[in-house]
Amino acid sequence: MAVFGSGLLVLTSPLAVLAPRLAPILTSAARLVNHTLYVHLQPGLSLEGPAQPQASPVQATFEVLDFIAHLYAGADLHRHLDVRILLTNIQTKSTFLPSLSSSVQNLAHPPEVVLTDFQTLDGSQYNPAKQKLERYATSCYSCCSHLSSVLLYPDYGAGEIPVDTSNVPLPSTIRPASPVARSPKQPVRGYLRGAVGGTFDRLHNAHKVLLSVACVLAKERLVVGVADKDLLKSKLLPELLQPYEKRVECLSEFLVDVKPSLTFDVVPLLDPYGPAGSDPFLEFLVVSEETYRGGMAVNRFRLEHDLEELALYQIQLLKDEHHRENEEDKVSSSTFRQRLLGSLLRRPNERPDLPSGLYVLGLTGISGSGKSSIAQRLKGLGAFVIDSDQLGHRAYAPGGPAYQPVVEAFGTDILHKDGLINRKVLGSRVFGNKKQLKMLTDIMWPVIAKLAREEMDVAVAEDSILP
Repeated sequence: MAVFGSGLLVLTSPLAVLAPRLAPILTSAARLVNHTLYVHLQPGLSLEGPAQPQASPVQATFEVLDFIAHLYAGADLHRHLDVRILLTNIQTKSTFLPSLSSSVQNLAHPPEVVLTDFQTLDGSQYNPAKQKLERYATSCYSCCSHLSSVLLYPDYGAGEIPVDTSNVPLPSTIRPASPVARSPKQPVRGYLRGAVGGTFDRLHNAHKVLLSVACVLAKERLVVGVADKDLLKSKLLPELLQPYEKRVECLSEFLVDVKPSLTFDVVPLLDPYGPAGSDPFLEFLVVSEETYRGGMAVNRFRLEHDLEELALYQIQLLKDEHHRENEEDKVSSSTFRQRLLGSLLRRPNERPDLPSGLYVLGLTGISGSGKSSIAQRLKGLGAFVIDSDQLGHRAYAPGGPAYQPVVEAFGTDILHKDGLINRKVLGSRVFGNKKQLKMLTDIMWPVIAKLAREEMDVAVAEDSILP
């Protein structure tokens, strides 16, 4: 079966029915698409019957927002896929219109294949249904000229679908600040302008939930603050953060793809309040569980400056079901940066001045920092390992190049009865005494450097005789 770079998944079942089926649907889609998967929600769409189906608005309810979070959580199992839920047809109560614009929406990665969960009566790849699906897709979005179509139902199969759980609501992932209890079918209020902020490093599915909720709530303008400069200093492995420009580029492409009707102001976030603390025209702020207190602080700051409070929408964190023991249990950019450790991020700079037959790496660090472990990994990759501690032991040994100079400098009372240098006694002499320590290093360091160079010569010789 062919594999496509980009695809459009049209979901037609009621959301409560779709939720337990998402895992096999996404798995089937991931077999066919290997880069970008757009998702279009159109519950109730039929591909059978005489009429060509048309896109229609979907009422934005808390059930819809919970489903978006549920879908992105499920998509996290397929991290090779850049999943993007398209939001143009999802409308809040105050903007709900009976029909949609007939214009075709451009996408950054035009789909090469359109997929659907729609089930034909006989469960087959029914050609008229596929033709309607293709016409429906091209009437809504810019697609490749040679668009293929696949009905996923025969692939994920009835046997893989759990029992009907249509009466079981999705877990609540979106919490408005209002103390009033929310229900799944409750329409979501729309606002003219709002804000959301974050680091948005290596844009992942938890970011996409946060951004998608903000896009649904906003009708005209969304301010997106992207952390920069001082706000990055406390991040884990800040050296591996994507540059600000790269983060903005990826973020902007995603936002324009999912809801092009909005005006996006993507700005650097240089302090904890950002535009949300000072813009009088903003009406809401989307935060995560971790940043909810920060949202409360923003509102206190606004009140202190005679501005109205923002409506806060809190998004629960996405759990990372496959995190390792030393990693966070949430979907996190910090975890992704940790996993980059040991990866070659860019090719080494060309250094024609270096000897062609030898490349020297130095491993340094305090006791217990992992030098030996890294050395063993490099040895397993074919490196010749020189252990400076072992060279030191050789230098101290009777007959070694540093033995006599050390004894002459520090006296015979540093020797064991068998003539070996008692390193514990020697250490007590030099540590805490800068003059004595310099005397020792002036003897030892040149000797160890000479022994290391001899070992390097051995490494070059061994390499030259290898087949």
